Formats: sequence, C-alpha cells, structure tokens
Amino acid sequence: MLERVVNRVSRSKTISNVVIATTIQPCDDTIVGLCESRGWKYFRGNETDVLDRYYQSATTFKADIVVRITADCPLIEPEIIDRVSNEFLSVYRDVDYVSNTLIRTFPRGLDVEIISYLALTKAWQEDQDPASREHVTPYIWRQPDKFRIFNLANDRNYSHMRWTVDTAKDLAFIRKIYDYFKNDTFSWREVMGLLKENPEWLEINRDVQQKAVP
Repeated sequence: MLERVVNRVSRSKTISNVVIATTIQPCDDTIVGLCESRGWKYFRGNETDVLDRYYQSATTFKADIVVRITADCPLIEPEIIDRVSNEFLSVYRDVDYVSNTLIRTFPRGLDVEIISYLALTKAWQEDQDPASREHVTPYIWRQPDKFRIFNLANDRNYSHMRWTVDTAKDLAFIRKIYDYFKNDTFSWREVMGLLKENPEWLEINRDVQQKAVP
C-alpha cells in the first residue's frame, strides 16, 4: 500500500520531494528497508507526536511548504494534489494552510493538506495537546483567527464515498479497484466511472465510521 501511495504522489507535477515520515519503533524497520531498497527519502521520528515528526522531517529536508498525504490512501490522486497545491501557490503570501478536507466534497481518501513551514513551526511550538499533535494539523485548522486557512471544494459532492483504508472492509473495497485496473496509474475519474458501472461496490464499506479527531 505504501508503494502504491508513493507511486501516485510521485506523479504530482507540483511536488519536488517525497519523504516517508515513519517512526523510530523497531516494527518500522521494514518500512525503512523498503525505502532504502527503492531509493526513497525517509525520516524516523516520534510514534505518537506526529506533529513533531512532520516538523523534524520538514526541517531536515529544508521544506518551505509541506504537503501532507497519509499512507492509508492508496487512491490518492496526483491531479487533486496539484489542484490544492496550485491553490496554495496562487496565494502563497496570504495563506498558511489549504486543504480539501475542511468542508468535504471529495471522497475520503483523496485528502490533501498543505501547510507553510512557518505555520507548521508555529503549531509545533504552541500546540500542547497530545491528541491534537497526533493528528498534526488540528491546531491550525481549528483556529482560523490565528491562521489563514482555505478550503478547496469540488464542483460535485462525493463526500459519501470512502476510499481510505482503516478496516478489512475498506481494504476489500480498494482491492476490487486494483484488481480491475491491474496497476496504480489510473485516475480518480476512472475510478468514478468504474463505480458508476458497479455502484454495489460502495456498499462494501458504507457502514464504516471514521474515527473522530479528539
């Protein structure tokens, strides 16, 4: 799954560096081994303080803009990454955070968050809530009075669709899509067309409830 995500993210035209932000736990030695075998950049940091892991990764690799993609989204779409990125870049001096998740209109699993390094640093310095730090960005998007935030919405609402992997049902849904295409170069629009032809596939994980951010 991680390799699928990296392959898809790497097709983005706006991202210059892909870094795997994993942990120092021995169980993640396997991830580091995969990174080294594929020549991927990686950073090892705190398991639960993911905000710190992101900040340290960004600092190590000298990022001025951070694009956050989670590794449980194997349908992540380079076109959407670029749409959110271009929105951020168009107002770079006037915004701290841009995402397509504040008001959901895309399927869950096409989530893209973009944070300026300065905003990430401010959150890293000020956020004292371990639950918030585990999810990296809540300190930012919950405070529009402190940070300049913006949401990118799709022209049609597909937020009822679940394309992320947290459960066995989610994985079964994703595998049907990959079994059909036999590769990871298909687009989200092709997935939409496939689901239009096979709407019953959406029932596989329809009852899965997303965990709320504390």
